[in-house]
Amino acid sequence: MPRFSIIVPSHGVAGRLSQALDSVLAQSFGDLELIPVCDGPDSPAAGVAAGYAERDSRVAPVHSPPSAGLGGARNTGTRAATGAYLLFLDGDDVLMPGALAALDARLARTGDVDVLYFEHERTPWWEGDPGNPAAPILARTPDGAFSPDQAPLLTGVRLPAWSAAYRRSFVVEHRLDFPDGHFTDIGWGGLTSVAADRLAVLRSVLVRHRLRRQGSRLNLPGVHQHDLLDQVDLVLTRAAEQGLPGERTRPLFEQLFATVLKTASRPELLPSGHRAFFRRARHLHRRHRPAGFRVPGGSLGVQHRLLTAGAYTAFRALRAANRSAAKAVMGVPPARAKSRARGRFPRPRMLRTRLLYRGHLRRPIDPNLAVYCAYWGRGYACNPAAIHAKARELAPHIRSVFLVEPDQAHTMPDDVDYAVIGSRRYWEVLARAKYLINNANFAEGVVKRPGSVHVQTQHGTPLKKMGVDQSTYPVVAAQTGSFAKLLGRVDRWDFNLSSNRHSTQMWERAFPGSYEALEYGYPRNDVYCTATAHDVARVRRELGVPEGSTAVLYAPTHRDHHTGFETGLDLEAFCEAAGEDVVVLLRAHYFYDRGRGGSDGRIIDVTAHRSSEDVCLAADALVTDYSSIMFDYANLDRPIVVYADDWEVYRETRGVYFDLMEAPPGPVARTPEELARVFRDGSYAGPGSKALRAAFRERFCQFDDGLAAERVVRRVLLGQPPEAIPPVIPLAERIPAPAAATLVRS
Repeated sequence: MPRFSIIVPSHGVAGRLSQALDSVLAQSFGDLELIPVCDGPDSPAAGVAAGYAERDSRVAPVHSPPSAGLGGARNTGTRAATGAYLLFLDGDDVLMPGALAALDARLARTGDVDVLYFEHERTPWWEGDPGNPAAPILARTPDGAFSPDQAPLLTGVRLPAWSAAYRRSFVVEHRLDFPDGHFTDIGWGGLTSVAADRLAVLRSVLVRHRLRRQGSRLNLPGVHQHDLLDQVDLVLTRAAEQGLPGERTRPLFEQLFATVLKTASRPELLPSGHRAFFRRARHLHRRHRPAGFRVPGGSLGVQHRLLTAGAYTAFRALRAANRSAAKAVMGVPPARAKSRARGRFPRPRMLRTRLLYRGHLRRPIDPNLAVYCAYWGRGYACNPAAIHAKARELAPHIRSVFLVEPDQAHTMPDDVDYAVIGSRRYWEVLARAKYLINNANFAEGVVKRPGSVHVQTQHGTPLKKMGVDQSTYPVVAAQTGSFAKLLGRVDRWDFNLSSNRHSTQMWERAFPGSYEALEYGYPRNDVYCTATAHDVARVRRELGVPEGSTAVLYAPTHRDHHTGFETGLDLEAFCEAAGEDVVVLLRAHYFYDRGRGGSDGRIIDVTAHRSSEDVCLAADALVTDYSSIMFDYANLDRPIVVYADDWEVYRETRGVYFDLMEAPPGPVARTPEELARVFRDGSYAGPGSKALRAAFRERFCQFDDGLAAERVVRRVLLGQPPEAIPPVIPLAERIPAPAAATLVRS
């Protein structure tokens, strides 16, 4: 029997689940079993958990349907557990290093206890200082094991389930289950507190709880707020049935109703049924009020008295008075206070722009207007352009406007309507459009209007760390700026596109938000399944690729620790060594307007070409380092070679989500000589390369089947339900665009 069973519900946290599981398996104390609870065998989290189970026999995934909720998932994990003590960990939280060793040492000193409470750290996902709310709760408790009547204020209802270890035989003996519905931690904490005979505390932080930017789901308005009263009734009824003495019942009652009154004082949480909530709370207060209970002092005591009296109107008036008093104490309206604190006021031009934008925001949303932007206004490109093109076909009633920087306006196709960024029309369409589609982010001051729909299309599959995951890499973090502002922009997203399950999970980690993930594929990649041999020949002619030559696309990524574009490779020497028919298509990262400029013998600079998809179609093979273009190019099922001359430096300075060297899309070359050799001897396109590419495609080309743009248009612009969206064509049934040359050498 293992010492600890750690139960980890994983609903909605597949992207961060690996961090939680790693924090458990990396513990110095290894006598444990780890039980991830997944929605079902085909859920994203189930795939993550299955991978861990294959590598570590201590991992034993189980399944619980989403309809069972958090309580049901924990109960399923408890039934599967065999350890002496149960610990519960949310799927987006982590165990601190040494946590299990500290628990084991504490239990060795106290002997077996029913519940061992410990501290936890609440850490914001964005900027902010961590807090330790459990510390004051546990501070005034005996040093050793103790009975509950020695610390009656420790009721368990003010601590989450993942801030304690529970003796499994105690849970089984008392048939303790997590209650159904929301606020299950309050119900569980109260029930275990009522049943426990022997307690202990450990005054050390063992769990890091990562706060969602949007706050707890329990703080959102809705009918689920009524579940709180169910939990209160359940706990106090159980206390009465157990004959709990008044010394213990009174603190339990007071703490439970402090939570009830906090909810009752926020009618916005109950847009309908607030009076019914108040009425039932009054009934429970009068029914369960223990003998000898003394109403606390201050405003809370007044709320108790008003609740008992059923004085609903007076209760609402008290809340309004308290809010007015708080504003009076502040003295200066928040917006003005912020301006004064900064020591400046908006500049006249900025003020005029804000007034113009605000004026348009007061006008109705145009239900047939869509605004697109790609790469911060760099032109008509990427996923937004592909969606725009498909929308003109399937949703011609939607008027579309592309946003573009002034110096890129001349690159816009003649038949595409556009607005120059910063112009009066730019602010008008941003304010009035129902649909806003971008592969990066709109400007900081853009407002998410009720009824508008923001679609984040992304522009690549993440190998390198993104979003909040960049915070531990100083060079990148400094360039990113405020993570709070970044996540403020994420708050505007309604939909976020993904081309593979890996991306879905990493976007969830990097950009925590409340958006819906659309696993539809990348619209820009549709062309890889729809282009013909004629299209490939046309693009090659446009780029100036000599007929009969082998075109190798060289596309290195941006280096955050470099100040400008560097090829990283002597391309002339590569051409000479690789073969007389080889030409290189050089495409620098989109951060740069030029690679080296023009054509130079066998080197053709295609950096300025509008479409990276065209360039990929023209290429017979790809050489890249760590650019996300490899994931897109893999859809063509053509040879890929990774040139990784500085992998260790890149991994340490930029951060990566997986080890590319362990799962590359083709041969890996570390030196220019190795790179030339794999082309010269043909191994870049041989059986080994093909096998690596097949595994890579299976993992990263899941949803790119040529129908991505259609899915987005039907779901977002036409409002069709998910079941009406075309299903993804299996990888084996797709026919990629043909290559112009056969690269396999004899």
